[in-house]
Amino acid sequence: MSISQKLMMRQSQSLVMTPQLLQAIKLLQFSTVELQDYVEAELEKNPLLERDARADEAPISQEERPDSTATTAEPGDWAREDLPADRATLERETGTDFENAFPDEAVPDQALPQPDSPFWNLSGGSGKGASLDDDDHNLEAYCASATTLHQHLENQLGCTDTDDLTRVIAAQMIDQIDQTGYLLESLGDISQRLGVPESRCQLALEIVQGFDPVGVGARNLAECLRIQLREKDRLDPAMAALVDHLDLLAKREFGQLRRVCGVDEEDLADMIAEIRRLDPKPGLIFGANPVDPVTPDVFVRATPDGGWQVDLNSDALPRVVANKTFYARVAGKGAEKEVRAFIDEAWTNANWIVRSLEQRARTILKVASEIVRQQDAFFTYGVAHLRPLNLKMIADAVSLHESTISRVTANKFMSTPRGLFEMKYFFTTAIASSDGGASVSSEAVRYRIKQLIDQEEAQAVLSDDAIVDRLREMGIDIARRTVAKYREGLGIASSSVRRREKMAALPRSRAG
Repeated sequence: MSISQKLMMRQSQSLVMTPQLLQAIKLLQFSTVELQDYVEAELEKNPLLERDARADEAPISQEERPDSTATTAEPGDWAREDLPADRATLERETGTDFENAFPDEAVPDQALPQPDSPFWNLSGGSGKGASLDDDDHNLEAYCASATTLHQHLENQLGCTDTDDLTRVIAAQMIDQIDQTGYLLESLGDISQRLGVPESRCQLALEIVQGFDPVGVGARNLAECLRIQLREKDRLDPAMAALVDHLDLLAKREFGQLRRVCGVDEEDLADMIAEIRRLDPKPGLIFGANPVDPVTPDVFVRATPDGGWQVDLNSDALPRVVANKTFYARVAGKGAEKEVRAFIDEAWTNANWIVRSLEQRARTILKVASEIVRQQDAFFTYGVAHLRPLNLKMIADAVSLHESTISRVTANKFMSTPRGLFEMKYFFTTAIASSDGGASVSSEAVRYRIKQLIDQEEAQAVLSDDAIVDRLREMGIDIARRTVAKYREGLGIASSSVRRREKMAALPRSRAG
């Protein structure tokens, strides 16, 4: 058998991740804020992409009827007509011959900012800056920025009368203070890192802990509370003992706390009230970042016939179009080769962005409508009727891949009559039924556990085993360790802690 080389032709199919496909996938998983930032960046660098300045039109919507028959409302003129992606197609549609369109004509002067235009100063044409008399000046440029915690502490350090070495150590400590006001690095580590005695670091720490806000520079919660109590002249031996045994306070061990502090029940109640008035995170008054409000991607509204209307949030949808007229003007034969290549690439990218945004909107609407159809009982009756749901069930219903469903539901929010929910909230695991019936959603089980605990009496606090028995009476088969996990996830204490807390809240006559 001889070995030889041959040239052969073979036909095969393969999936290629083109740049356009990657772009569409990236747009699909963007949140509303990320999408707005992305579109703004594309508008800056692509001259053929522009905002759609037309009046607002009806959003894409889909209605879920009680008989589970979905009827899709067509978007009508919401999206522009499909734009040709190449010059040859555009020539056929517009009747424009690019070879002779503008052979000797450059971009007209009207396309450039004129001296009397409000954009003239911004483009640098007149050589003078914009004045405060302009109507479009930015007032935010003249607003004072908020002072951060580190800046506030550094300002106080600059006014402190101390030697240079202590000032340097204190400045290093300020850099190690987090936004809540706590010192993250130990004195031993700071001493070793700076090569200075630990006693000098202790002196610098006392200076920092004397700064405003009171309690800043503490290394743990007990030290933070102790600093604030000392400032109020309330750090007596009984209060110091209470601060040293915060673990007993967290467990509601009031009897043991009375013995440790050497006080009666009334004094202990006053001391606990004093502790609660302190600030456990003093730095947050400076370092807290503003929380941006969540913008819903989809609105769910009830219809008069008992169904649900699913609408896209038009305010969250960037409206952009590809400028066909400008492309026809600048893509003529008279343009240089590099310019034509740039314009062709910009035209292709603009078309892809327009199509990708439209496809993203339609996909979100399709997936959201199917979620509403699957969770109809939740919207009608509440959390207790939330059904088990996974990505595969939605993917099979809308004929999409599970990975696409995962991208669509990530960082997307749905505004409903029952509140604002992330789309992933509706995907829950299934808990088997004890009577062989339909499975129950894990989120619905958490809700039932919270209901049982909220309704319990102080003299009859439910243990985890008792909750298991109650749930089995409701037809839910669940293990005790699962109940404990769900209870801890809800931030609910154990039965012993709850019993002490509820008994302490009762009047003396009833508790006795």
